[in-house]
Amino acid sequence: MDKTEVTPLKDLSFKEANIELEQIVRSLESGDLELEVALEKYNRGVELLNDLRERLANAEQRVQVLLDASAATVPDTTAAPSTAFINE
Repeated sequence: MDKTEVTPLKDLSFKEANIELEQIVRSLESGDLELEVALEKYNRGVELLNDLRERLANAEQRVQVLLDASAATVPDTTAAPSTAFINE
């Protein structure tokens, strides 16, 4: 893996980083790589994995904030009287 070919992590979308990681895993699992190349790919894979985990954690946190904000704006109707017998 030539260093000039490596796209900086910040320039990769989540999907692109995930695809690159999958390709690295497949190439490492093949067992056909020279040691030096395998170590470079492994290192890049660790960087990608850490970046993907961080992005996912940030996305989960943003979703939780949105869910919390949504729950705060919805009135609690569990204590309201039942309207099932109004028309009887």
